Amino acid sequence: MAKRPRFFYGWTIVVAALIIMAVGYALRNTFSVFYPVLVDEFGWERGDTALMFSINILVYGLAAPVAGGLVDRFNPRVVFSVGACIMGGAVALCSLATQQWQFYLLYGATGAIGLSMTGVTPLSAIIAKWFVRNRALAFGIFNMGFGISLLASPVAQSLISDLGREQAYATIGLAAIAIVVPLAVLVLRRSPEEKGTFPDGMPSATDSAVPSRGSPIPVQTAWMRTEWTLKRALRARQFWLLLAADFFLMGLAQQILIAHSVYFFRDIGFPPQSAATTFSFLGIGLTIGYLFAYLSDRIGREKVMVPGCLLAAASTALLLLIDDPSQLWLAFGCMFVSGLGLGATITTFFATIADLFQGRHYGAIQGMMTLGFSLGGAFSPWFAGYLHDVTGSYFTAIVVVISALVIGAVLLALVAPSRLRPVAGMHRVTSGNARGVA
Repeated sequence: MAKRPRFFYGWTIVVAALIIMAVGYALRNTFSVFYPVLVDEFGWERGDTALMFSINILVYGLAAPVAGGLVDRFNPRVVFSVGACIMGGAVALCSLATQQWQFYLLYGATGAIGLSMTGVTPLSAIIAKWFVRNRALAFGIFNMGFGISLLASPVAQSLISDLGREQAYATIGLAAIAIVVPLAVLVLRRSPEEKGTFPDGMPSATDSAVPSRGSPIPVQTAWMRTEWTLKRALRARQFWLLLAADFFLMGLAQQILIAHSVYFFRDIGFPPQSAATTFSFLGIGLTIGYLFAYLSDRIGREKVMVPGCLLAAASTALLLLIDDPSQLWLAFGCMFVSGLGLGATITTFFATIADLFQGRHYGAIQGMMTLGFSLGGAFSPWFAGYLHDVTGSYFTAIVVVISALVIGAVLLALVAPSRLRPVAGMHRVTSGNARGVA
């Protein structure tokens, strides 16, 4: 019997994943500060300019199943290194772009392909193999990188102010390559077996046995006994409920907030740097919210996700009360609490997918799930910009965000993942047949 090591290498993987997430998604999410600059510099419509963000989300989602399959089959160090070069190089080349189609091609399409190879789908596939008992905690920590990526907005705004748009693009693109490639090569490993250990560093931690808190008795449900392939997952009702939730939560709500928040605050009268700083509070909230996923390892996934959605919806609604730059602290609070609710929901959502569809084909299943996000994300940034062009305000777009968050809460409650695969820390677990298994 192998002994548990003093330090489990999986946590090194988690830290590397956090940094890769932060760097990679910073390239996409700093669109919010480049957005007003591009509109002012070239005189483009907001909807047309936001289309580059929409294209990025769509291509990212379409490429995600392929990226998940790549990391299932090939050395992740190679996959991530190639992806980082594609992603960083495309953003750096935006420094030379002067036409909309060039931004659509570089930032929208090429950068998205690179990000899909270094983003949450391949990272989730790796982390899911390293952790079972502490899966949501591990997912929460590495997903903090996404929240941290939003903190790059004030930095990007400073680069734009000091160096200009062109140099800012070149700087962040090349920096991403310099950070991600060495980290991927030196740290990433596909599975615990490569380091001679087990998931969670414990020989008893298996995918098929989930001990209840205070009881060593393993629990089995029909869902847990299923060998999940992509084809079989596509026949499960829970898969489509989760994909729809992904569409509304990460596709509509989150992407509208990311793409348009800076412009929303600038319209109210916030100076550019203040607007970028206010937006960064969404990232702070997300970063802290991701850690709340740890609770779902103890009480069940939906008991964290549903309240998180409703909290984000309530705080987003308060944005409608802000109409003056003097309401800075209310703006900070709204963005922070919205991020807090979204963070707790999103990282628990990814842990739920890993719970329900874990196995040899998880990367491909996670990648297909990302299509829900991409379909919503491809539509929502452009649509929110179009609504502003037509109505002259972001009121309707904010109502769309609130509605999407509430719908997402309902969908996640219908999935009820704890009845299908109880998490390790739950006192009460169920057994028997699981609904929705094909």
